[in-house]
Amino acid sequence: MYMIVIGGGNVGFNLVKRLLDAEHEVLLIERDRIQAQRLSTLLGEENVLVGDGCEMLTQKDAGFGRADVVVAVTGEDEDNLVVCQMAKETWGVKRVLARVNDPSHDITFKKLGIDDTVNATSIIYALLEQQISPDVMLPVGALARGNLEVIEGQLGPRSPVVNKRVRDLPLPPQTNIVYLVRQNQGIQVDGDTTLQEGDNVVALVNRDQADELRRLLSPVKL
Repeated sequence: MYMIVIGGGNVGFNLVKRLLDAEHEVLLIERDRIQAQRLSTLLGEENVLVGDGCEMLTQKDAGFGRADVVVAVTGEDEDNLVVCQMAKETWGVKRVLARVNDPSHDITFKKLGIDDTVNATSIIYALLEQQISPDVMLPVGALARGNLEVIEGQLGPRSPVVNKRVRDLPLPPQTNIVYLVRQNQGIQVDGDTTLQEGDNVVALVNRDQADELRRLLSPVKL
């Protein structure tokens, strides 16, 4: 599998280093020549290309046409969006992933067809929110190229689903509660499973309906 990473900052460097350690074929594109030279000494000259990842000529030299995955992790959301759009529309790359620095841009990226986005601000905020209020449902992963979200959280005493059977819950369409942990014991879930206070629930939900599921499982905000 051939992967191209655009952006030679700390995120890009560490990502490429891990991918190379896992024996993947990877190329890092960095526009700053001095930074690219420094990265070449750390990652190998064959794994670093000097150039602007938003430019067609650089993309051609990098081999976008044969790339399996393109990942844009620069510090500029606009550049990351342009790179990913060109990768999909011009070069036919099947999988693209973008770093989103401003959380307000996440919806725009999704509407424009970017398969997966990573927003560190949103992830850290969600973790902090769960520390403040343990019964907040936290996104922990994505499946089906980002179309399905995995959420997890503990049911508190105010959760509206406590003491209700799974089959009686008004879950969003195509949503499944797939597993729960109760008193450190894993429990398979079926329609007759009755949820209890303190249960750690793991659910799969369409990304567009994740907020609806969180409102169902989490306490009502007064």
